[in-house]
This record gives sequence, C-alpha cells and structure tokens, in this order.
Amino acid sequence: MTVFIHPITIRFRHCDPAGIVFYPRYFEMFNLVIETWFETVLENSFKHIHYVSGFGIPTVHIETEFSAPSFLEDIVCFQLTVKRIGNSSLTLQIEGRSGAELRCKVKQTIVCVDMESRKSRSWPDQLQSRLIDFMGES
Repeated sequence: MTVFIHPITIRFRHCDPAGIVFYPRYFEMFNLVIETWFETVLENSFKHIHYVSGFGIPTVHIETEFSAPSFLEDIVCFQLTVKRIGNSSLTLQIEGRSGAELRCKVKQTIVCVDMESRKSRSWPDQLQSRLIDFMGES
C-alpha cells in the first residue's frame, strides 16, 4: 500500500490557550495534506482543478478519531492512503502520528463535482490513472 507522508509542525495558531491543538485546526491540516498530495503526487493543484479544469472535490463524508493531544511545537506526520476509488468518489484515510503515537485518524470521502452543474462526474481520465497508480504502488 502506498503512503503519502506530510509532516506538520504544530504552531501557536493551531493551539488553544493550554497549548493543545484546537480540534477544528486538524480539519485544516487534513485538507492541507490532501491539497499537497493532489499537487505533488497527482500533479493536479487545487488552482488547476477548480479554475482550469472546471471541477471541484468537496468532502461528502468524514469520520474522525482523536486519540491523544498534540502540543505546541510537536511534529505530527500525516500519512495518507487511498482506501477506495469510485467512478466519481475517493475514500482516503489519514493518520496523524507524533513518533509512534497515534494522535488522530480520519476517513474522508471526496467527490468529483462539475463546477457548473454542481453534480458528480467521473474522474478525468488522467487523474483517475494517477489515482490507480498511487493506490497500486507498493
């Protein structure tokens, strides 16, 4: 199974007054991991997807577990794997770990949507091919 890893250093802006990550900030981090993966691995930046290609990829389902707190200046390595590729959907799993300790885990489904009609559409062929290649690498 292929894994994309993106480390994020926890900064003051991520934390509540106690120096612990305020949980909504994790959702911003999950999105950053996905956006970076699309840009670097799938070679499709969000700018290109939304403004050039005419489709979007909104989240339609998300399940999250927070296992342990993260603190200011911790480095959390987010590991993204593809669980399922559908005709127009994609199910991802992201685990955030600091060292060996699991901090959070998310299962997220995104859908390819035509920006004009706002209806789901098939993944563009080139992008679907890259998704399949990523999922199939070992």
